[in-house]
Order: sequence, then C-alpha cells, then structure tokens
Amino acid sequence: MRYISASIVVPVVGNFLKNGVVAIDESGIVKGIYENNDVAILDKEKELYDGVLIPAFVNAHCHIELSHMLDKTEKGVGLPRFLSAVMKRRAADEREILEKITFADELMWKNGIQAVGDHVNTSHSAEVKAHSRIRYHTFVEVMGLNKDELQPRIDSARDTEFYFDANHASITPHAPYSCSKELFKAFKRTVNEDNIFSVHNQESDEENKLFRYREGEFLDFYKEMGFDAEGFKAQARNSVQSYLPHLPKNNRLILVHNTFTSLKDIDFINRQDRDVYYCICPKANLYIEGKLPKILNFIPDKTKMILGTDSLASNDTLSILDEIKVLATHFDHLDFLQLLQWATINGAKALGLEDTIGSIELNKRPGLLLLKGMNNLRIHDRVTMQRIA
Repeated sequence: MRYISASIVVPVVGNFLKNGVVAIDESGIVKGIYENNDVAILDKEKELYDGVLIPAFVNAHCHIELSHMLDKTEKGVGLPRFLSAVMKRRAADEREILEKITFADELMWKNGIQAVGDHVNTSHSAEVKAHSRIRYHTFVEVMGLNKDELQPRIDSARDTEFYFDANHASITPHAPYSCSKELFKAFKRTVNEDNIFSVHNQESDEENKLFRYREGEFLDFYKEMGFDAEGFKAQARNSVQSYLPHLPKNNRLILVHNTFTSLKDIDFINRQDRDVYYCICPKANLYIEGKLPKILNFIPDKTKMILGTDSLASNDTLSILDEIKVLATHFDHLDFLQLLQWATINGAKALGLEDTIGSIELNKRPGLLLLKGMNNLRIHDRVTMQRIA
C-alpha cells in the first residue's frame, strides 16, 4: 500500500484536503482518503509531495491515428482547407502510422491522461489500445453524401468497430458537413440505445453558412474533393438545429468543438431533452480557425463541459493541462476547480467511465497527478505536472 500526501489533495468530488493523504494499492485503486492527522495512518510511512494532488485527466476527443501528421498542416487556414490538407496528406507507410500511434499513446500517459475518447476511420490503433495503460472509448466515424453508399458505409464502420473493445466502442456520424440527411436517418435505424455518439459540431462558421444559405467554402471543398453535394439544401438555420432531430434521442451525445455554437443553438439543444456533453478543444480551435468558443454560452450547465486535444494534425501537444492553461489565459472568470471538473469527472461521465476514473474516491483507479508551482489553486503557464500513479 502507498500512502501519498500532498500540500493539497483535490478529489474533484468533495472538498479539497490540506496535507491530505490518499492510500492506493499496488494496482492504483484508492483504498482510503485521510486527513493528515487521522489516527488510522499515523504510523504509516508516507510519500510527501509539495503541490496539488488531483485525479488524472480525461481527453474526451482525439484522433490518435493521425499522429503521423504532426507539422503536416498549416495553421489558421479555416476548417475546409484544413480538411482538404488532412485528406490529401494522411497517407503514409503503415509502419510509420503505427509507430506514431504508439508514440502518441505513451505521450498522453506521460501527460497525465487516464482515458481518451478517440475517433478512427481504420483499425490501425486497435493493437496499441488493447495493451495501453490508458482507457479508450473508440468512436468509429461514419460519413457519406452519396445515397447509394450509405448502408455500405455503415456496414464498413461496423466491420472496423469489431477490432476494438466491444464494451467501449461505437459508431458515430463524423460531422454534419460530411453526412447527408439520408445517412443520419439510416444511422438512426441501425444503432441501439447503449451507443455513445461523438459528432464534430460547428467547428467553423462555414458549416453554418452551408446549412443556412447553401453557400461558402464547403461547396468549394466538395468540388475540389469530387464530392456530390447536391443533397445539401438551404435550411435557414444553423447546422446543429438541422441535423440533431435526425439522431436517436436516447443516446448520450458528445458535441465536439462548438466554436461557432450560439445561444440559440444551445437553447434548441436543451429543448430536445437529450443527454448532451460539450467538448472544447482550445488549442485545435486556435490552430484551425484562430478562435475559441464563447465559453459563457455554455457555463449555465458546468457538469456538461469536457475537454479534448484533437489530433497532432491540429495540435503540437496532447496535453489536457495545456488545454486548461489556454482556457485560463483567455477566460479569467474560469477558476481552476471548475476547469478541473471539465478535465476529469465530466469527461469520465461522458465516456461512461465514471465508476473507475475521474475523481479520487474509494475503489476507483483514477490515476494521480501532482501539479507543481500553483499559487492559491490558480493555474498559470509555469505550472508543471508529475504523474504519481
């Protein structure tokens, strides 16, 4: 048994403890949480740390199979041009792809990430995930604009899903700009209520222009890539209001990015009476569009906010701590304890893993991190992280 003591222990669920002690067994399962002077641990040998002890992070959105694309895309070109670059440059030797997936998996572990919601189009990452110390939920993307390809696309995604942990994998529509209305309807007929969906949502204002007016850069993107976009008709409303009614209502839904999601959109989503989480990927948002979501729009329901890194095609790190620092820098009304909840327990709930990770509680195996250099529980650029367990 290890008895780990830190200047401050922040369990996330419950109050923080000054000079608290967390007992974990050899597998990392929490067996006790104590005040420093608790008689039960007075004679125990403790590991003493100067810093803030927290549960490990949850990265709710990643594309680990794109890890070989580090430095292969331009910054600030907007989503349609970014997508074009990814599609044209993602081909690589399979050995390189697998090596970079392994690298990214190890990098995320070292960066204190305990669980990942990961999007895939292939089975490339299956072997790494099967042996990883990280818990993964794999989202197999479905996309298609051509009516004749819809069921084969869904069947192909099912075949890919087979390679991953059956209890923690599901197929999901990729994004509204890559899925026709007919695909959403066909998808709705093929999934059960246990599936979790994770949909790229309003990452670019061009997506809203496409749905509201049937104009903008996505039409140029379709033409460049040889896609048939005739199925898109002007809806006179933003994208999420157009496609959400076509998704099954009883499944948990993660909306990812939300950079151009308005208050009206959020009100529309709330009136749908769905279990929705909002995933923010700050560094990727800045990398691609040079903008961050209007965080205040989402704040009324703090329990539904989660954080992701996106991929190394749109980020130079895979670090939730870095994402927290970006938000703290741009939104000084967000305090550390609030952001920590987004980075841990909220993400665990979104991925259906809250029984084992996301908070320091008895019988969980959350992973333990030490944040060093904090002042009065305030986050800043000089804060560093050490994985303790």
